[in-house]
Amino acid sequence: MSWRVANTCAERKFGSATRKQIIMFLADKASDDGSGIWCSKGTIQRHTEVGETTVKRTVRGFLKEGILVETGARTCKNGFTVVYRIDLAKVEALEPTAEPEIETGSTVAPVQSGHGTGATVAGVPGPPRPPNHPKTIHKPPTRKREAVADEEAEKILSTYPPDRLRGKAACLAQIEEAMKNGIEPEELLQAVQAYARDSADFTRSKVCFSDNWFQTRRWQAYVEKQAEDREKTAALQANHHARLACWISDRSPLCKHITAPQVTALLVSKLVTKAQIQAAGLRS
Repeated sequence: MSWRVANTCAERKFGSATRKQIIMFLADKASDDGSGIWCSKGTIQRHTEVGETTVKRTVRGFLKEGILVETGARTCKNGFTVVYRIDLAKVEALEPTAEPEIETGSTVAPVQSGHGTGATVAGVPGPPRPPNHPKTIHKPPTRKREAVADEEAEKILSTYPPDRLRGKAACLAQIEEAMKNGIEPEELLQAVQAYARDSADFTRSKVCFSDNWFQTRRWQAYVEKQAEDREKTAALQANHHARLACWISDRSPLCKHITAPQVTALLVSKLVTKAQIQAAGLRS
């Protein structure tokens, strides 16, 4: 456990309560430099009580943003567990949770600096009341962000089979609600495209109109399938890298088949060292 990493994460905004909860759990497992986080997504789900799909989606988001970095893999009873590192530079670049210092203009009647008193009854002062806060914290405008969300929702809906579009306003509202709940726009877009391909030969009686499709969250099965496919791909790649690392450590003749990009990936994942690479007759 590292108080330094935990404090750094606690003082930054991560965009949602769920993201903050998961990063704080990971920070609790990190060393002072943010490395050495070794816990499966199932472990994260059990301790944070967040849904498994949400955990996977959040971790993928952190990896995409560079907040988390995969540094290797460790064997466990179920195969292997990915080892992560929290990039403290990325975290420190996030918006702080501290209130901004915003200067206010002068006032005709300056705000009182000391504690005031309430009304008096028969000369007896009432209970003290705190002074007005001299600074007003203004929320940043959200219109630009809303415009971006509208554009993304329109783009997603435009890929739905045009002969089954119905209730555009309701569809857009459902898409925006899904994105607010943490679903990536690209995942929704791919889900709609996958459904359009799967249902291309459906008869009129079997198709689903867009308002019902989004209302009943039929996109969720496609999003979860995408996540499972990515997990399988990552697992296959990790197993392949582990096999290549064994070739290198054993100085197997098969090392001649290892490419330069694979050598770079092995070094980044810390499955092998530069000395082992050189001893196997490879170049880093």
